[in-house]
Amino acid sequence: QVQLVESGGGLVQAGGSLRLSCAASGRTFSSYAMGWFRQAPGKEREFVGAISWSGSRTDYADSVKGRFTISRDNAKNTVYLQMNTLKSEDTAVYYCARADVVSRLMYDYNYWGQGTQVTVSS
Repeated sequence: QVQLVESGGGLVQAGGSLRLSCAASGRTFSSYAMGWFRQAPGKEREFVGAISWSGSRTDYADSVKGRFTISRDNAKNTVYLQMNTLKSEDTAVYYCARADVVSRLMYDYNYWGQGTQVTVSS
């Protein structure tokens, strides 16, 4: 059973930064791509970014490109989402998820964390 646990969310002022972490259980973490999604109140869950199993490939939504960075530490079974220059529209619950390959599609991800709230005040 794979478990993904996000942490690092909180309240931050616009223009500030936060780093989210997602810790995964299991010994096969390094074999899978990892993605971040977010869901704002009243909106559908949307793709934020993803990273390949090796970390050599990343993909980002246009709305966060240049501001957010995904990285991973396979020795620690952890993936990170560094969020800089935060905007009020970044307010959402952020989820990490696991997939076989880097993908923007939710149905390609078969394990999900419980989410962590990020609130950006303007």
